[in-house]
Amino acid sequence: MLTTTKSADAQYLKVLVYGPAGAGKTRLAATVSKPLIISAEAGLLSLREFDLPVYAVKSMVDMEGAYQEASTGDYDWIVLDSISELSEVCLTEEKKKTDHGMRAYGEMGDIILSLLRAFRDLPRHVYFSAKQAKNKDEMTGAMLYGPSMEGNKLTTNVPYLFDEVFALHTYKNDEGVIERSFQTERDNQYDAKDRSGALDFWEPADLGKIQTKILNEKDIK
Repeated sequence: MLTTTKSADAQYLKVLVYGPAGAGKTRLAATVSKPLIISAEAGLLSLREFDLPVYAVKSMVDMEGAYQEASTGDYDWIVLDSISELSEVCLTEEKKKTDHGMRAYGEMGDIILSLLRAFRDLPRHVYFSAKQAKNKDEMTGAMLYGPSMEGNKLTTNVPYLFDEVFALHTYKNDEGVIERSFQTERDNQYDAKDRSGALDFWEPADLGKIQTKILNEKDIK
């Protein structure tokens, strides 16, 4: 089927954000319109002041229901928090099926990659969060901060699934107030990318504003 770069599918953002514990990855769900939060983590305390729909996931079977809800419900954004936790859940289940550790990692990698592609390809904006770890760049050998997941297969391949990969930074401003920013391009410490070409190196940690800037939309939150 012939299509163009201005087709409907090109109008949905596919974003991966990683950062250390407590950086505010979960709270980013409150910066977008009509999100569905698919939560593989226990902690949603940072969103307690909001009234947002949550689909709790405790097993890979739960992900089938989550995908059904994400694909049929009236949502603008699908938030998966986090793929690091989800990979751990999947690995635990696969280890129960075999005594061969490498086989469990391989099966887990295949399952998670297939699942992430399915969610990524939904006609919705997608935001996935991940923990942060130092990973080895396979091309340069450099050690860079990037998304943390179980197994080399996921660590290497997951960032390629997304058009936007941001490192989430927190810092105190001159008034001592904690602020958060996205790093959108790679440097010698952090892996990141912006395929849209519309973003500055540093952007406010607000996915709604990122949506507006990349897609030239009005702020609809």
